[in-house]
Amino acid sequence: MPRNLSQHWSVLFLLSTACLADSPVAALKTAPVPPPIATLADKPLSERVVAYQIDARFDPAKHTVDATEVLTYRNLTGQPQDTFPFHLYLNAFNPTSTFMKEGHRDRSTFLHWKDKYKSSAEVKSLAVEGIGDLTSQIKFISPDDGNPDDRTVFQVKLPRPIAPNESVVLKIAFHDQFGQVVARTGYDHNFMMGAQWFPKVGVWWQGAWNCHQFHANTEFFADFGTYDVKLTVPENETVGASGVQLGEVKNNDGTKTLTYRGEDIHDFAWTAQPDFKVFESDFNGSMGKVKIRLLMQPGHVNQVDRHMRIMQQTMKRFDDWYGPYPYKQITVVDPGNLRAGGMEYPTLITGDTTWWMPDGLRLVEQVVEHEFGHQYWYGMVATNEFEDAWLDEGINSYTECKILDDILGKETSAMDLWRITESDISEQRNGYLSNPDFDPLTRFAYQYVNGASYGDITYGKTATVLYTLEKVIGEETLKRAIRTYFVRYRFTHPTKEDFLKTVEEVSGQNLRWFYQQAVYGTQVLDYEVLSARSDRLDWYVEKPPEGKKGDTSYQDTVVIHRKGDFVFPVDVVIKFDNGEFATEHWDGKDRWVRYTYNKKAKIVSAEIDPEHKVLLDKNSFNNSYVEEEDARAEWKIINYWTWVAQMLSQCLSWLA
Repeated sequence: MPRNLSQHWSVLFLLSTACLADSPVAALKTAPVPPPIATLADKPLSERVVAYQIDARFDPAKHTVDATEVLTYRNLTGQPQDTFPFHLYLNAFNPTSTFMKEGHRDRSTFLHWKDKYKSSAEVKSLAVEGIGDLTSQIKFISPDDGNPDDRTVFQVKLPRPIAPNESVVLKIAFHDQFGQVVARTGYDHNFMMGAQWFPKVGVWWQGAWNCHQFHANTEFFADFGTYDVKLTVPENETVGASGVQLGEVKNNDGTKTLTYRGEDIHDFAWTAQPDFKVFESDFNGSMGKVKIRLLMQPGHVNQVDRHMRIMQQTMKRFDDWYGPYPYKQITVVDPGNLRAGGMEYPTLITGDTTWWMPDGLRLVEQVVEHEFGHQYWYGMVATNEFEDAWLDEGINSYTECKILDDILGKETSAMDLWRITESDISEQRNGYLSNPDFDPLTRFAYQYVNGASYGDITYGKTATVLYTLEKVIGEETLKRAIRTYFVRYRFTHPTKEDFLKTVEEVSGQNLRWFYQQAVYGTQVLDYEVLSARSDRLDWYVEKPPEGKKGDTSYQDTVVIHRKGDFVFPVDVVIKFDNGEFATEHWDGKDRWVRYTYNKKAKIVSAEIDPEHKVLLDKNSFNNSYVEEEDARAEWKIINYWTWVAQMLSQCLSWLA
């Protein structure tokens, strides 16, 4: 997702606090398009459709926020607009919402509902500059499922439309009541995560308003713009936020007001906790110095170096491989509740760890790398995660695997602990294999059969698909294609076809045969060595001489079977006991193929995909035949599972 420039400015932040007009005027007066605010960049990085000015006061005792929001929306839709939809994400945390109903149905919320989880966002008033108070025109809608109890989307209709290329200024007062963290946002003891907390306008995309309800399996989609935020909190709070901090003022009531500015971003999140431990470092990238600001839980300070190291290593590879990070800061939050962990916001991410996390268990590295990667695919490219989540989560999972392979080793990028190793891509592939045939990548996120299929396909299958695509076009070609896609489409909202066509363009190949199966379809790839045998050519002789190696002639036969319905070209290597081997290339279009050889040698082994590059193959255990089995692998697996069983038994005994 796109990440944009957050810089040091000497810009005066003004938030209108004037009373909202009481009555609409007869004629609509549209505000002229404001000139872009000067930045350290030569020009804005995005079209800046929106400009948010928010003045918010946080009460940690009540877990509330009271705020005013001034939204300037530039009508770049090419047609008059009189109806504007808004997200109120915080209302999802209510037992009758679509989010909670879906989460309960799919068991994806992992909690028994309690009143302490309830959150709400209430629009106290809404007025339009030049028109007046339109609070009475607020109407809650449920465009996806018609749930009358879902209040995560509302719209307001203006008496007259906003002309193309003109702007409208909406002034909103709202009140947030946060609950204990369910997913991404909320409090836990003195920890507060302020995410999805303000009324956010939808996106005019593909000729229509795109403003989906908040679902259990969806994330976010919004337009680029600027954020000027004043956040008033008690003086003892340590705060992290999107953008960069411009100022701090101490107030007479024991609070302080922090001022933040973010440019060319599409969301704003913040966190507060009195006892965060703050650590800072710098990354020197191709666009200059970037401050890394790390907010750690007091009990996790022994992991500071681990977090900083993976940030530096990840940012270096993204800069070298895919393109520059153009912002001046990235904030990394070690959250006080794991349900707020592993999440991305523009220039702010949350990690995941515990006090006991051993170095060989790579969860810290996986989460921090993955969430920073979202600064690119979610932050800067900004695809529609409601409808094509794989373009963010999936591409990001692939780049996560490639980068962690490079940093931590291809066989140890997920685990290197107690002589047990696992790669990151094997984790992704194993997830896909648990749900390979229910949903295509292109399914809307909230329409998957269940939450497990959504996760396994969107993350695991996409990563596995792209690893398999390397077999077709080459690893370096795919890397070049992804870089081209990022540079071409950052700060826009590209579609799946934009990505797929970019890969075809860079590779110089028509890949529709692959896309129709791997992206748009649910076909499962599975090849097997159906049989391999060596029959003496003199089989008909009543008393043949004793067979001698190198002297006896055989008809060697191997049959390869395509069990699945995914057609994919594969290589087959057949080895013989005289040291010779044959390499066959099969297009896989038929259901089976037979290879026959007349040799003075017997078959020793036959293997499909000997380089192990076709990771979409569902069952790698049926890909090979050997004349003599090696029992050492079996004993290794038995020993590992014995160890795992003993550990689980010990854990259960502790719990008992």
